[in-house]
Amino acid sequence: MRTAPIVIKKITAHAGHHGGAWKVAYADFVTALMALFIVLWLMNSSKQVQEAVGGYFKDPSGSSKLVGSSMHGSGQSLDLRKDDMKLIKEALESQIKSLPDFDKFKNHIDMTITAEGLRIELTEGEKGTFFELGSAVPSSNGQELLRALAQEVGTLPNRVSIEGHTDSKPYSGGQSGYSNWELSVDRSNAARRIMQSSGLQPNQVAQVRGYADQSPRANRDSDDPANRRITLIIQYIPDKAIELEGAKSAARSTRGGSAEAGRDGG
Repeated sequence: MRTAPIVIKKITAHAGHHGGAWKVAYADFVTALMALFIVLWLMNSSKQVQEAVGGYFKDPSGSSKLVGSSMHGSGQSLDLRKDDMKLIKEALESQIKSLPDFDKFKNHIDMTITAEGLRIELTEGEKGTFFELGSAVPSSNGQELLRALAQEVGTLPNRVSIEGHTDSKPYSGGQSGYSNWELSVDRSNAARRIMQSSGLQPNQVAQVRGYADQSPRANRDSDDPANRRITLIIQYIPDKAIELEGAKSAARSTRGGSAEAGRDGG
């Protein structure tokens, strides 16, 4: 008689199927972590960047107010409104400090933020710093500095006023009928020509003024050499002008989209 084989059956218990729920939880955690890093980055960014990011979420097309962009393109370009003034001042100071002869005229440059805009004053020394005495021709230092300023200011959409000032000493250049009035105007025009040939846009120049000795910098001494100066005023852009530019750009985008749709349909 044959004996039946003995069969041993082993049953291994498996953990219950979890359905991949952990992947969803992990994805939520990573998303929250990324959002935290973005918030921390925005908190330490400039107001211009914060407005640009906020403007995108309000209007992803980017055509409502064109926050964060200007006629020169998008990105970190600044409109030099009041919120941007310190940033532009720092950028100009950095540009000037990179000049080879900066140490020679660093004490003759003064930048101040005023109600009119960013005021840059290039003051003269006893023997002349940016212009020779009695001359409307800029010195090599004057030309170098004006070109450096033009390269930086020319990237902005802001308008610029250029002023010429003299001290109270009568002009003694020997030209008949020529006075400090003509000298102050000629110096501001000379500065304008150099800057426009070095990056300043033609439509950026709002005014070229000559004050002679009527607006002294050193009120106690009208003959002080510091009264002889060229003043550049980078003017604020009014908020209404910015909104108007944004509306024009949005209209251009709309017209461009309509024309393209017409070509596709025709």
